[in-house]
Amino acid sequence: MSSHRRRVKHFARASGPRKALIGGMVISLIEHGRIKTTVDRAKEVRRHAEKVVTLGKKGDLSSHRLLLSRYPNKDAIQKVMKEISPRFMERPGGYTRIIKIGRRPGDTAEMAFLEFVDYDYKSVAGETDAKADVKAVKKEAAKKTKVTKQLVAAKKKSSKKIQKKSRSASR
Repeated sequence: MSSHRRRVKHFARASGPRKALIGGMVISLIEHGRIKTTVDRAKEVRRHAEKVVTLGKKGDLSSHRLLLSRYPNKDAIQKVMKEISPRFMERPGGYTRIIKIGRRPGDTAEMAFLEFVDYDYKSVAGETDAKADVKAVKKEAAKKTKVTKQLVAAKKKSSKKIQKKSRSASR
């Protein structure tokens, strides 16, 4: 399938499961203020989260009902209308940021934090420095990636030995 002129990522899912995935991630972002996911998913969820905050800024009944129809979680929508949207009233857009944190050890997918731009690290994690949190995560990911690379190299080595033995046996 070609990726030219494609507006959305499909994530190898039909439309229903894809909408459920994105909706769940938007609700998690609203509830926690920050989520850890792959970069591609973060970029796609960011589009939807920005629209949610923009609709919440209107604050009228129709936008409330529209949000409830798209994301049927009353608590999350209430939080958008009462807490999140008022924080961004003066801001014309760009309510979220993506911070890349390295690769996942299992499949080496590029990982990232998706968070609101005014996310408070200190109150949530008890960290004194926001950059220290990101550095720690990157360091941990790099360590796991190194171990994964070593395991892959060992596996390749053993499979080459097996192939060599089988070739010599077949001669």
